[in-house]
Amino acid sequence: MASINRRQFLALGGLTAASTLLPNLAHATKTVVPSNRILTLSSVHTGESASCEYFNGSQYVRKGLLELNHICRDFRQDQATMMDARLYDKLNAIRLKLKVEDAPIKIISGYRSPATNKMLRSKSSKVAKKSFHMTGQAIDFFIEGVPMKDVHQAAMSLRSGGVGRYRDFIHIDTGPTRAWG
Repeated sequence: MASINRRQFLALGGLTAASTLLPNLAHATKTVVPSNRILTLSSVHTGESASCEYFNGSQYVRKGLLELNHICRDFRQDQATMMDARLYDKLNAIRLKLKVEDAPIKIISGYRSPATNKMLRSKSSKVAKKSFHMTGQAIDFFIEGVPMKDVHQAAMSLRSGGVGRYRDFIHIDTGPTRAWG
């Protein structure tokens, strides 16, 4: 009979404990986010919309991300950036939680150039000087026909990044976890 030392015993115990969690984590992931991810976004400022697959089950799809980034561009400067793909994952998770898979997500603000952020900041104290919008890490949105309180609750349930509730829209970002509004 082979003997094991204390370190090997603890490592084996840790592996056993971890293996019991894996099926639950896999199940939780499948119920929240499907393997392929498709979003429909519409800009309230330009009227443009895109419905595309941005994740194919194993990797992000560049063409889909570029289409979504175009909708989320700074329309005032006509500048786009590579938005943080985790924002699209959050939007996807929110619409799945709300069971509104076919409803377009209305984008109010995605990327903001420093010039646009400065202009908006001069008009409102609610615009952050170092806004996550300027780094492609924030989106302000609503889902037509869905009460704002429901969208806010779904966003809060993700327990990640920033979530702000305003009268006409919800703000999400991929910064530190925090909430306001």
